[in-house]
Amino acid sequence: MKVLVVLTSHDELGGTGRKTGFWLEELAAPYYRFKDAGWEIVLASPAGGQPPLDPVSNQPDSQTDDTRRFEADPDATAALANTVRLDSVAADGFDAVFYPGGHGPLWDLAEDKDSARLIESTLRAGKPVTLVCHAPGVLRHTTNGDGTPLVQGKNVTGFSNAEEAAVQLTDVVPFLVEDELTKLGGHYAKSDDWQPYVVRDGLLITGQNPASSAPAADALIALLGERAG
Repeated sequence: MKVLVVLTSHDELGGTGRKTGFWLEELAAPYYRFKDAGWEIVLASPAGGQPPLDPVSNQPDSQTDDTRRFEADPDATAALANTVRLDSVAADGFDAVFYPGGHGPLWDLAEDKDSARLIESTLRAGKPVTLVCHAPGVLRHTTNGDGTPLVQGKNVTGFSNAEEAAVQLTDVVPFLVEDELTKLGGHYAKSDDWQPYVVRDGLLITGQNPASSAPAADALIALLGERAG
């Protein structure tokens, strides 16, 4: 199997003067789920090259065994430093697409036409797409073939309003993931704050928060395993 992992290139946290980017656990945990399953992994981002890491995600209380493994892995860090440009990839080259979160995607990937096209073409080709934490917000401009919102009528999750309030960024982010998915007609559901929670609806898999990244990757591996079997 070959999976495309799409990361943000955005590093400014609104007008706060603070940095943001992708959340390390949400890359590292799925990365090793895929690698240990024998999958080929390609990392992409809108700008290509080294994507910005949310510095908060690498503080001691955010680190995990997977993040430490990633940071000590020269192959992983080299792949991260050399992500391919998102506009250079197409759905037909991959078996699945995975979007880690972090706040960065709310600014760039959520408005990126190449990202929307990739998600739409992947799903229409009968291949799964998985998005974790803030990344389900990237679905805001994706549509079905008839022009309706892609998430309309679908069961989805993503970073909750309560979790955004807990990190005190409700008034900083361009939109709230929970509100946006609901506004688009998605059937949004959530668990308690910071608890793993994954929703699968057909080929679309979404995870609520950083703790959901490994279970979301496991759900994607299971889905492709079912189809291969």
